[in-house]
Amino acid sequence: MPPPRSGAVRKRAERLLRLLNLEDRELSILLTGDEEMTELNSIWRGLKRTTDVLAFSQLEGEGGDTHRHLLGDVVICVPQALRGAKQEHSEPLAEITLLLVHGTLHLLGYEHVGAGRKAAAAMRKEQKRLLALLEGKMRNA
Repeated sequence: MPPPRSGAVRKRAERLLRLLNLEDRELSILLTGDEEMTELNSIWRGLKRTTDVLAFSQLEGEGGDTHRHLLGDVVICVPQALRGAKQEHSEPLAEITLLLVHGTLHLLGYEHVGAGRKAAAAMRKEQKRLLALLEGKMRNA
């Protein structure tokens, strides 16, 4: 399965921001490979292995309140997404969309690891809701 074109991912991101009423925010997306993702995961999480998605909020930390239009960065590992699509018997763009939604929710403060059952359930519910809306809108576009 070939990876989706970056233009298709951009359209999904634009629609996602509209669904979240964040059209005035800037979201950066990096589509990368295993090597760079392993390096980023090692630097930022101390895990020397690849992962499917990382999110870097521009709203947190020092200076986070000075540029409110900068939402953050979502880094998606394309080989991981392709492996996930194959495992789930889904299309690569659907898997990348899932990772985009997941990463964007992290930018908005949603957590699932170590955040407790209630927080994890809230993130899963919002992710499912957004994916359903995105898929519906994408079919009708």
